[in-house]
Amino acid sequence: MKPIANLLLLVSLVACSNPNRVRTGLEGKPLPAFNLSLPDSTTKFNTSQIPVGRPVILFYFGPYCPYSKAEMADILANMPFLKNVRIYLITTATHSDMMSWQKIYRLGNYPNIILGRDTTDFFGHYFNTMGVPYLAVYDHQKHLKELLMGKMDFETLKESVSP
Repeated sequence: MKPIANLLLLVSLVACSNPNRVRTGLEGKPLPAFNLSLPDSTTKFNTSQIPVGRPVILFYFGPYCPYSKAEMADILANMPFLKNVRIYLITTATHSDMMSWQKIYRLGNYPNIILGRDTTDFFGHYFNTMGVPYLAVYDHQKHLKELLMGKMDFETLKESVSP
């Protein structure tokens, strides 16, 4: 029983990790096209539909991760600065968990935020994520600027989205 408890502790530490800038070799590459299932559960949104002209944050989160929750609270608290940033909240959690997240954070109040389920875990495989939160920050031309893993202080995120 003890090895299972140790394994669970290790997984939880990796899943909700400390902030790190991640280098993958994908920096400078264009945003890949993949589908998100939107909250209405029938509409699919493809990331190729994201227009150029504004920075983009892809925020890969876990609805039960305290670091994901803290990151979301920071983003919403700093929305005046982020109002011109397109933010895509991405999860592989169940539809009901995604809907709870939408309700808790009142995401309908933010026209620059889109919430979706990555049902194929494209994001996780493409970026080789090791946990959540994981943010991919793209410039106004949809080229990857930076990958951030773990809960970021807002100044780090602000630096990432600034030109």
